[in-house]
Amino acid sequence: MSGDPYGPGPGFAVPPMPQAPPPAPPDGLRAAAVALLNLSGLGLGYALVRRWLPMAACWTATAVLLFVALPADADGVPGTALALYGVLLVLAAAHGAVVGLRTRLTGPAGAPLALLLAVLLLAVPAGGALWYRDARDEAVQQALLDRLERADHLVEAAGRQPFATARSDYRTALGVYRDLAVGHPGSRAAGQVPDRMRTYYTTVGAPYGRHDYCAAVEPLTYLRTVPGTMPKRQLGSLARWPDERLATSLYECGAAGLKDDAADWVARFGDLLATFPRSAPAARVAPAVDAAVRKAEKDVRGDEPCAAVERLDSLHSRITDLARSADGAAGTADDLTGSAGRASRSGKAGQYSCGVHQFEDGDFEAAQKTMEGYAGDEHGGNRERAKKIAIGAEVARTLPAAGKKLPTTASGGGISVTVKNDSPDDVTVLYTGPVTGSFTLKGCGGCKAYSLTDTLLTGFKPCDDSGRHYPQRTLSLPVGTTYFVHKPHGDSTATPASDTARLRSGYIYTECAYTTRTLGSGY
Repeated sequence: MSGDPYGPGPGFAVPPMPQAPPPAPPDGLRAAAVALLNLSGLGLGYALVRRWLPMAACWTATAVLLFVALPADADGVPGTALALYGVLLVLAAAHGAVVGLRTRLTGPAGAPLALLLAVLLLAVPAGGALWYRDARDEAVQQALLDRLERADHLVEAAGRQPFATARSDYRTALGVYRDLAVGHPGSRAAGQVPDRMRTYYTTVGAPYGRHDYCAAVEPLTYLRTVPGTMPKRQLGSLARWPDERLATSLYECGAAGLKDDAADWVARFGDLLATFPRSAPAARVAPAVDAAVRKAEKDVRGDEPCAAVERLDSLHSRITDLARSADGAAGTADDLTGSAGRASRSGKAGQYSCGVHQFEDGDFEAAQKTMEGYAGDEHGGNRERAKKIAIGAEVARTLPAAGKKLPTTASGGGISVTVKNDSPDDVTVLYTGPVTGSFTLKGCGGCKAYSLTDTLLTGFKPCDDSGRHYPQRTLSLPVGTTYFVHKPHGDSTATPASDTARLRSGYIYTECAYTTRTLGSGY
C-alpha cells in the first residue's frame, strides 16, 4: 500500500475556511453596553463591534446637529432637527443592541467595562445639553438686552425731534419696555427697565426743562397715559412725575397767551382748572385774568384806546367761557365771572375814548358807529356829548373840514338860521360847528323834485314860492362856520347834500333843502 501517510485517506476532504468568525454566544450585558455607547451620539458601540459604516453615520449626524446648533442663539435648535436626531440615536441604540448581542467586542475590554464606560459617556450628551441650555439662555438675555438698547437709541433719537413727529417712536420704545417688563420679568433687560423709564420720562418731558411750556403741554399730557400701559412697579414715583409739571406748563402757556392775546389761552387755563382744580397754578388763573383786565382798562386811557376796547370785549367773551368751564373750582369761577363783568363794563365805557380817538384821527365813519353804539347804552356817562360827536362825524364824512374840531355840548347863539324843506320827502338836517345838532323836517305837500336841468338854469332859487308853506325850523347859532348836511330821512343809501355857512352878526340866514336826483341845498 502506497501513499502519503500524513495526507488524507481515501474518501476524506478538507472543509473550507469560514468567511466570518462564528457568532458569539448571546450576551445581554454586551448588547446593553453597545446600545448605551451608541446613545452618546459618537457611535462608540459600533466601534467595539467593528461596524464602521454605522459609526460614520452616527458621527455625521452628530456633526450636522452641532453645525445647526452652534453657536447657540436665542431661537435654539429647530424642533425638527432635535426630533430627527433623537430618533437616530434610538435607532442606533436598538441596532447596536441587536448587533452586540451575538458579536464579540474588539480589544481587551469586556462587557462589564464597556457598560461602565457607556454609562460614563452618557454624561457627554447630558452635559452638552446643559451647556447648550445655558448658552441659549445667555443668548436670549443678550437678545433682550439688544432690544433694550435699540429702544434706548430710538428714545434718544426721538428726543431730538418735535414731539408730534417723535410720538410714534416714543410709543414703539414704550411697547418694547413694556414687553420686556411683562413678558420677560426675570431677564437682565427687564431689571434695567425702571432706569430706562426715568430716562424716557425726562426725554419726553424735555421741553419743560427748557422752559418751553407751550411745547411741553402735549408730551406731558402723553406721559400721564403711560401708567395705563406699564406695570406700576416699573414706574414707581414716575406715575405722578408729569402732574405738577403739566399744571405749571398749562398755567405758563396760558399766561403767555393771555399776555399776547393768543387764541388758545382759554383752552390752556380751562384744561388746568378741569384737570388740576386744586393745584397752586390753578389758584393763579383768576388773578392773572384780573390783571389782564386791569391792564386793558389802563390802556383805554393810552394812545390806542380802540385796541384796548377791543381787547376788553374779547376778554369779556373769553373769560365768560372760561368761567363756565371752571365748575370744579367754585371760588375761581366766581372770581372769573366778576372779571368778565368788569371787562364788559369797562369796554362799553371805553367806547367813548375810542370814538374820540377815531374822530381825531379822521376816521369819521368808525367814529360815528362807535359813538352811536356808546350813546345807545343808557349807562354811558358821556352819552350827550357822544351823540354830538356822532352827528359831527356824520357831517364830516361829507364835509371833512367839519371834523377839524371835536363837537361840544354847547347850544344857542345870536344868529337866526331858518331851514326849509322844498322836498316831497322828509329830510334830516345835521349841522356842526360851534354848535352841533340834528332834526327832521316833514316833507313839503305839493313840492316836487327838481330836474338837474332846473338846477342849472340862471336864477334857480328853491324855497322861493311865497304862496307855499314850507316845513321849516329856525335855529339860533353862534358866529362862525357851521356845516350842514341834508339827507332823506331814513334813507341811508341816498347821497346827502351839504352846505357850509359862514355866519356873521347882523344877518338872517335861510337854508333850503330840495330834491333832485340827489338832495341839493342852498341859502
